[in-house]
Formats: sequence, structure tokens, C-alpha cells
Amino acid sequence: MKNLRMKAARAGLDLSQQDLAELCGVSRQTINAVEKGDYNPTISLCLKICKVLHKTLDELFWED
Repeated sequence: MKNLRMKAARAGLDLSQQDLAELCGVSRQTINAVEKGDYNPTISLCLKICKVLHKTLDELFWED
């Protein structure tokens, strides 16, 4: 499932996928795969993404 909330939060902070990847210590391809729903990130990566984007796990990764 695509993670549009993560993409929107990233765009809201005017961060590119590359910017977010560098801040989280992963590749741009990893961020792209998470946003496309092709990769389920580890909890550690989820927490890093949340911290950078100033969001909670629920806000970015909880499925309704």
C-alpha cells in the first residue's frame, strides 16, 4: 500500500526523497520503495523517518 501520508509530510517540509534519505541514513531508493509500498521498513527506520518529519508512528504508518 502506498504511503501517501509520508510523501505528503515530506513534501510539506520541502524535502526531496534524497534529502529524507540522507537525514535517515538510507538510500533514496529505500525512501522511494517505502512511499510506493514496495518495502516495509524496520521499526528503527520508521522511528527515524517520524523524527525527521515531526510525525508519530500512527500518523505515518498506521493503516486505517
